[in-house]
Amino acid sequence: MIITNAKIITCDTPNVIIENGTIVIDGAKITKVESNTVKKEQYAQEEFIDANGQYVMPGSICAHTHFYGAYSRGMAMPGKPAADFPEILDKLWWRLDKALDHEAIYYSALVCMIDAIRHGTTTLIDHHASPNAISGSLDDIAQAALESGLRVSTCYEVTDRDGKEKARAGIEENIRFIRRYEKAELPERIFPTFGLHASLTLDDDTLETCASAIPQGYGFHIHVAEHQVDEFDSIFRSGKRTIERLDVFRILNPLTIVVHAVHIDAREMQIIKEREAWVSHQPRSNMNNAVGLPQVEGMLNLGIPVCLGNDGFSNAMWDEWKAAYLAHKLWNRDPRRMGAASIAKMAWVNNAKLVQKLSGSEVGVIKEGAKADLILVDYKPFTPLSVENLPWQLVFGFQNSMVTTTIVDGKVLMRNGAITVLDEEQVMRAALQLAPKVWERYAQQFS
Repeated sequence: MIITNAKIITCDTPNVIIENGTIVIDGAKITKVESNTVKKEQYAQEEFIDANGQYVMPGSICAHTHFYGAYSRGMAMPGKPAADFPEILDKLWWRLDKALDHEAIYYSALVCMIDAIRHGTTTLIDHHASPNAISGSLDDIAQAALESGLRVSTCYEVTDRDGKEKARAGIEENIRFIRRYEKAELPERIFPTFGLHASLTLDDDTLETCASAIPQGYGFHIHVAEHQVDEFDSIFRSGKRTIERLDVFRILNPLTIVVHAVHIDAREMQIIKEREAWVSHQPRSNMNNAVGLPQVEGMLNLGIPVCLGNDGFSNAMWDEWKAAYLAHKLWNRDPRRMGAASIAKMAWVNNAKLVQKLSGSEVGVIKEGAKADLILVDYKPFTPLSVENLPWQLVFGFQNSMVTTTIVDGKVLMRNGAITVLDEEQVMRAALQLAPKVWERYAQQFS
């Protein structure tokens, strides 16, 4: 494939904007980036895309999401509204996940992936839970990823909240899926982590079992201190704060994703840095659940690689940029906080490094040898756009509707606004038919 007549944003280090460039793709990889326009006759046998002056940049990456949360959209919680995050967990998420069957898991993943393709998100790191459909649930998500063409990681959320038998089943599902990946039964773009829910729903024996069971070369994906209750519970259980407790059980390593980290303290940050673990920040979720905001800038200054996720919100990652930019200013009552350059470091640099660390695939950059995960963006700036002001142009100018074409591994998933890999209408119709059944099973748990 040849993409020409493009304004190329490389997102490399240092970032470069090529005003009139060409990208040559061979299979799944970029083989050449040139600062000129080529004619079709030069590559007569190749698929040819004329960008017509659009920006071409790496696709967005989501460091933490929950596909299964798709069926929460528009769903009412019976009784009084949840007053805090523990009530939200009990009344919404821990009942919705029990309402899922394999068909619902598959379609919830598919609708999220269509949303991602449409909004230029090419890699998603998922965290799954379905206590009444554990075995094979990660295969349901992998099947959706195979059909969508996206780069996807997934794992099963091990927890003791539904009993030891289901905790063991969750462990087995993680290991089974990792072994499937190691046997190369899936393409390189579908890769695993080992999921854990959170310290507050994991007993010592389960943490020890998981630490002993995880195959070498993999990391955990776990919620940490999203609400104060996670810290209080950990202190009650062990006399240690959450990160300290998890560290005792060898949960933190250079492949572990620590999600949220809203209420960790300075010592916990230091442990995360020492263990070379990753942190994922989800500002829209933090605001929605009213749990507060983490000390992202402090962690970045300490050298912790903080990434950007969406926690199951829409897969329009530029909305997460905008939320982060505004939320931290309001939370700290200081307009100097969370400059767009810090968000770019999370969303472009750190997210790309995380995916490369987990999967070995070089993404999030346009250069020779990198994966051809690209988006075409019809953005027409009316002020000068430069490398220096690009993050602010993205926050205040770029819109998700401007994504016209999405490419992963050199394959076009959306062209000129039309999804090419899935029948979007059929998927949405099937998902809509399933939703009432999921909602009914959810509501039955309150009777």
